[in-house]
Amino acid sequence: MIVRDRPSGASLFLALHGSVLPRILPALLVNIAIATLVTWSHGDLFQLKITLTTIPFTLIGLPLSIFLGFRNNAAYDRFWEGRKLWGELLLRSRNMARQCLSLIDPRALPAGAAQLGDVRVRLLHRTIAFNHTVRQLLRELPPDGAVQACLLPDEWQRLQSAPHKPDFLMQQMGQDLGLCIRDGRIDPCLAASIDSTLSALTSAAASCERIRNTPVPFSYTLLLHRTAYLYCFLLPFGLVDSIGFMTPFVVAIVAYTFFGLDALGDEIEEPFGLDSNDLPLDAICRAIEIEVRAALGEAGPAPLQPVNFCLT
Repeated sequence: MIVRDRPSGASLFLALHGSVLPRILPALLVNIAIATLVTWSHGDLFQLKITLTTIPFTLIGLPLSIFLGFRNNAAYDRFWEGRKLWGELLLRSRNMARQCLSLIDPRALPAGAAQLGDVRVRLLHRTIAFNHTVRQLLRELPPDGAVQACLLPDEWQRLQSAPHKPDFLMQQMGQDLGLCIRDGRIDPCLAASIDSTLSALTSAAASCERIRNTPVPFSYTLLLHRTAYLYCFLLPFGLVDSIGFMTPFVVAIVAYTFFGLDALGDEIEEPFGLDSNDLPLDAICRAIEIEVRAALGEAGPAPLQPVNFCLT
C-alpha cells in the first residue's frame, strides 16, 4: 500500500512510485507511436485513406467509461471488503487477548509469561501465528520464522504437513479451550465467549479466502480490456482530420486514462498480493503481534515502516 501525502505541483506529474504508468507504459508508447504515424501519413494506409469521424468514438467512449468505472467500483469493493476483514482479524485478536487473560484461571503460571507451557500464552501465541498463516495462505507463501517463534517445536513440525495451516492452528486452540473447561480453569458459559471469538477469526479468514479464490469473471474483464485497446488504437484515425498535429497528444491523454483505469482495476481486484496498491498484510500482522505480546507483557517487534512510500 502506498503511504504518502498527495503530491502537488510538478511532483503530481513526476510521481511514479505507486502509479500505474510503469505498468501501462509499453502499450501507451505503442499507441502514441501509431498516433504519430497516422498524423504523419494523414490517415493513409498503403495509399488507402481510412476515414473515420468522431461520432463512433463518442458513442463508444461514453459507455466504455461507464463500464470501466463500474468494474473499478467492483474491484474496489473487493479491496475494501478485504480491508474490513483484516480489521476484523485485528479486533478479534485483541478480544482474544483480553478474554484469555481475564477469563481463564492463571493457576500454575510459570515464571515468565512467554513460557508456552501455560495454556493462556499458548492460545495467544497461536492467535499471532494464525494471522501470519492466513497472510501466507492468501499470498501463497510458506510458513516462516514469525510462525515458528509462536509454536512449540512438535506443533511447528505438524504444521508443516497440515493441508490448511490456519485451520490446524484453530483446531489446536479449540482443543486447549476444551482442556481448560475439563480442568475447571474456566466456566463453560464464559468459554462460549472465547469460542465465539475463535469462530469469528475463522469466519474472517474464510471470507478472505473467498475473495482470493473468486476473481471478477474473466470474460467481463477481457471484453473491457479488448474494447479499451481497440478504442485507443483506432482513435488517431478519427481525430487526425479534425485536430491534425495535436492527435498524438490527445490520444496519449485518452489512452493513459483508459489503459490506467483498466490496469488499476486488475491491480486492486486482488487486494492480498504484493503490488504497490495492495493491502499491507505484513504491517497488519505485525500490529497484531505487537498488541498481543504487549497484553502478555512481552517485548514485541517494532512496527513496520514504509519503504519508498510502500507498506507491505
